[in-house]
Amino acid sequence: MPKLDLSQIEPHIGSNYPAPFDTPCKARSGLRLSEAGEVTQFGANLMTLSPGAWSSQRHHHSTEDEIVMIISGHPTLYESSTGVPLSPGDVTVHPMGNGIGHHMKNETDADVIYLVVGGRNPETDSAVYPDIDLDLPANGTPDRIYQHKDGTPY
Repeated sequence: MPKLDLSQIEPHIGSNYPAPFDTPCKARSGLRLSEAGEVTQFGANLMTLSPGAWSSQRHHHSTEDEIVMIISGHPTLYESSTGVPLSPGDVTVHPMGNGIGHHMKNETDADVIYLVVGGRNPETDSAVYPDIDLDLPANGTPDRIYQHKDGTPY
């Protein structure tokens, strides 16, 4: 199955963040290309951000690298309070373990489409969300549970 028929992949809408952190991401959708192609070593997703949507909450990973390529539209990348405008063809890289949180916002009136590729290490990866009371710690299994900063589960 070397060629995927994108029209046959069920889109994933929104995020799996607990409320209220899911709200900014409700108008995003993605095609899980890796899962559709039975690829297990990395995740590749073709994402669409509707106007006003965020790619995620600002976060960084301990053991998963991420690369993003903008296909269409003009999102803004935030690693701090200052945004960096992006355009089609731009590529951003987010190395694991550097402690620099990142996410994108679609602050335009047109859809943004981008490809995101990243590691798949749920057993060892911890995702940290520096701006909010949310963490996704590694627990040695593929099934992680969102937690408050004090360690209590959502």
